Amino acid sequence: MATTGLQVLGVLLAVAGWVGGALVTAAPFWRVSAFVGGELVVAEAQWEGLWMSCLVRSSTGHTQCKTFDSGLALAPSTQARRTLAVVALLLGVLGLGLSVLGLKCTHCLGSAHDSKARLARLGGLVFVAAALMFLVPVCWTAHMVVRDFYDPAVAAPLKRELGPALYLGWFVALLMLVGGALINAGSAPPPGGGGGGEEATAGGFFGGGKGNPQPTPPAGKKEKAYV
Repeated sequence: MATTGLQVLGVLLAVAGWVGGALVTAAPFWRVSAFVGGELVVAEAQWEGLWMSCLVRSSTGHTQCKTFDSGLALAPSTQARRTLAVVALLLGVLGLGLSVLGLKCTHCLGSAHDSKARLARLGGLVFVAAALMFLVPVCWTAHMVVRDFYDPAVAAPLKRELGPALYLGWFVALLMLVGGALINAGSAPPPGGGGGGEEATAGGFFGGGKGNPQPTPPAGKKEKAYV
């Protein structure tokens, strides 16, 4: 049955995951410098993201960030990861709209409980799809970092380590995934199936409704009293 508490909790978790996903997408901490051997200058650290790269000088604490000049000049893998992250965030916006319209505690669609439950379940599925899509660029980047780190053909100054944005990306994707699942669980149909659950319940508790009239004794006959 539609449970308002589960629906609201799912929406809150999914929205928190979406907000975190937006921050992760814009953050430059996807890949950080790996200090391997003595070939790197430890006075400088480099951060790289999907949209910009930053250079941090430990001696002065100065950080200089620069966005990538041209998106078309980037590597195809970076363009694909950008696209997947942005599409995942757009799916999150769509899932939020569907979920809010389908919440049991909202009155956007009146009292059409079945339609609202279907909308809420669709919003939950969209959030699950957004979470899975957001995992793709995060896991893709982690795979590239680990592969290049252990590749002897890659020079030490070009090696990178997993940045904090990747760990946060896994966490926010999990939030969206759990949020979408809770929205679906809170919008599940009643075990007996079919609509009109509230009317049937009311009829059962109060001795039948319009579709179940009580029999009346024929005129002129008295009911027998039983002791």
